[in-house]
Amino acid sequence: MARQKILVVDDEEDILELVEYNLAKNGFQVTCVATGEDAIKTARAQSPDTVVLDLMLPGTDGLEVCRALKADAKTKMIPIVMLTAKGEEQDIVAGLEMGADDYVTKPFSPKVLVARVKAVLRRKEIEPTSDDASLRISGLVINPGRHEVLVDGEGVVLTFTEFKILHMLARRPGWVYTRGQIVDGVQGQDVAVTDRSVDVHIVSLRRKLGAYAELIETVRGVGYRFKDA
Repeated sequence: MARQKILVVDDEEDILELVEYNLAKNGFQVTCVATGEDAIKTARAQSPDTVVLDLMLPGTDGLEVCRALKADAKTKMIPIVMLTAKGEEQDIVAGLEMGADDYVTKPFSPKVLVARVKAVLRRKEIEPTSDDASLRISGLVINPGRHEVLVDGEGVVLTFTEFKILHMLARRPGWVYTRGQIVDGVQGQDVAVTDRSVDVHIVSLRRKLGAYAELIETVRGVGYRFKDA
């Protein structure tokens, strides 16, 4: 079986060596580049399975690289894991809004980075659940057709917006959604949802889910995700 290809983009040589060593040790074929321009060119030429992308690059920065890859039909489906220094929450949000799949903050644990790369690759291989398919996560059942949620066999009454948020998150476990993406995903039927009200809906949703509240994880400063099994 061919090894999965990872493109690593960072202008710090020691970071490149660290990431390359740990990914190669886990069986990946790794290509390293140090500039945004080379990242775009290499991604188009090699079609890697995942890109590990530093946001703070000279010249064409990581956000511009992300925008370029997601705008290109040849590269838009390649998952991107962003590398970013702590405190760059706005850049993280911007990257996720552009289509990046996950992020790791510097300084980072190589084991965590490898785990995140494996997670996005695993999700890439799984077709998203159809809008009408029922979801079962342990004792939690979500039935879109009936607009019904069961917790350990007992029905739970959710508002239209709460149901939409829960279903959106649960369809892609581990996927990070910004508040803006959640707003875009649940708007409709004259329901007004704002970035700020998303947090209120999440609090109410967790309360109603009881023992399963912890399945909805807060990604500090960014948004929310459904716990990846």
